[in-house]
Amino acid sequence: MQKKQKGLVWFRNDLRVHDNESVTNAIQENDSVIAVYCFDPRHFEKTRFGFKKTEKFRAKFLIESITALKRNLEKLNITLFVYHQKPEDLIPQIIAKNEISSVYLQEEWTSEEMEVLENVKSQVSDTVVFKATYNQFLFHPNAIPFAIEKIPNVFTQFRNQCEKSTKVKPEFKVQPLSKENFVTNETEIPSMETLGFTDFKTDSRTAFPFAGGEDEALKRIQNYFWETKKLSVYKLTRNGLIGTDFSSKFSPWLANGSISAKTIYWEIIKYEQQIGKNDSTYWLIFELIWRDYFKYVSMKNGNSIFKIGGILDKDYDWKTNSSAINKWINGDTHEPFVNANMIELQQTGWMSNRGRQNVGSYFSKNLLLDWRIGAAYFEAMLIDYDVHSNYGNWMYVSGVGNDPRDRKFNIKLQAENYDGESKFQKLWLQQQLF
Repeated sequence: MQKKQKGLVWFRNDLRVHDNESVTNAIQENDSVIAVYCFDPRHFEKTRFGFKKTEKFRAKFLIESITALKRNLEKLNITLFVYHQKPEDLIPQIIAKNEISSVYLQEEWTSEEMEVLENVKSQVSDTVVFKATYNQFLFHPNAIPFAIEKIPNVFTQFRNQCEKSTKVKPEFKVQPLSKENFVTNETEIPSMETLGFTDFKTDSRTAFPFAGGEDEALKRIQNYFWETKKLSVYKLTRNGLIGTDFSSKFSPWLANGSISAKTIYWEIIKYEQQIGKNDSTYWLIFELIWRDYFKYVSMKNGNSIFKIGGILDKDYDWKTNSSAINKWINGDTHEPFVNANMIELQQTGWMSNRGRQNVGSYFSKNLLLDWRIGAAYFEAMLIDYDVHSNYGNWMYVSGVGNDPRDRKFNIKLQAENYDGESKFQKLWLQQQLF
C-alpha cells in the first residue's frame, strides 16, 4: 500500500489562504496537511544600531495577522501550530514527528531568511522535499523580460519592458480539505507581553487605524474601491498626510503577505471594467510595480543593499552623531515638517510616503548621517516594514541607490506644497506649540 503523503506549510511573509501557492499546492498534492508559524525571538531583539528589529506597532499587527490566518486555515480544516521559537529549533522536530514528506514555503532570498532555511534543511532527511515558490510578486520572476542580473538600474526601463511583455498570472484558488484533516492543537499565539511589549491603545490621530490579517485587508479593498470609490482619485490624493483615505494603505498587509499584489491587481482590473479606468486606477498598479522593482533590485544585488555604499558602492563621508540621530528620532530638528512626521511615526508606527521621502532625505542629505541607521529605525518602527522596499527607498533618497537624479528635498518648500496650512504639523506638534 502506498504511503500517505503529508504536507507542511511553513508560513513566513505570506500570511493568507487566498492566492497562496503554497497552500494551494499542499492541499492538491497531499493526503493530509498541517501548517506552522514561528514568532522568531531574534525578530524582537536589538540590532547592531541599537533598535529592536520589530517594535510594538508591527508586533501587534503581526499577532492580529496570525490570529486571522489561524481562523482562515481552520475553515479549510488545516491546523496552524504557532510557536515562539527559532524555526531551526522546531521545524525539524515537527517534520520528524508528523512524517512530513513535503514542506511548502514562499521563496525568500535575503541572507537571514536563507540562513534559517539552510539550518532547517541541514537537520532533516534528504527524502523531505522543500517546495519554495515566488508568491510575493505582481510580475513573476519567470515571466519578466530580464535575467535577474540584468535588471535595469532605472525603474522606468524596468516598468516599460514589463508592462509591454509581462502578463500578471491568475490568482491561486483553494479548496478545503476534509474535516478529518483538522487535528487538535495545544499551541497558543503569543501575547504582546510574551514578545516583550506592553499592550497599547492606538493613537486617535493615526492615518492607519486598521488591524492586521487577511480579512481586514479584503475589507479595506472593499471600502477603498467599492464603497467610497477613492481608487478613482488615488493619484490626486496620494501625497496627502492626514486621515485614512488619501492613499490605499495596503502596504502593511502586503508587507506580511496578508494580501497578495495579484489580488489587488485583479480587483483594480475589475473596478476599471465596472466603475471606470483613469490615471488613478493605473497609478495604484504603477505603485505595485515599484514594489516589485525593489524586490528585484534586492534579488540582483544581494547584501549590497545593506552596505554603506549601497548598490552604487558610493564613497560618501557619513556621520554617526548620536545627538543628531536622537533629535531626528524624537522630532526635535530645525525643520517642523520633519519633526511632525517623526512624531507621527513614533506615536503610531505609520508615516506617509511623502513624509518618508522628506525625513529620509533630511537624515542623509542635510544631516549627512549614515543612512543605514535611519533604515534600521524604520525597520523597527514601521507597521508596513518590508526589507526590499525599506532598504531600496533609503538607498534611493540617500544617493546610493536607484535615483538617476540623486536629488535633495527642499523641506520648507515640500511643507508649503503638501502642508500649506500646517494642518499636519499642528496635529503632531501640538505639545511643542503650547
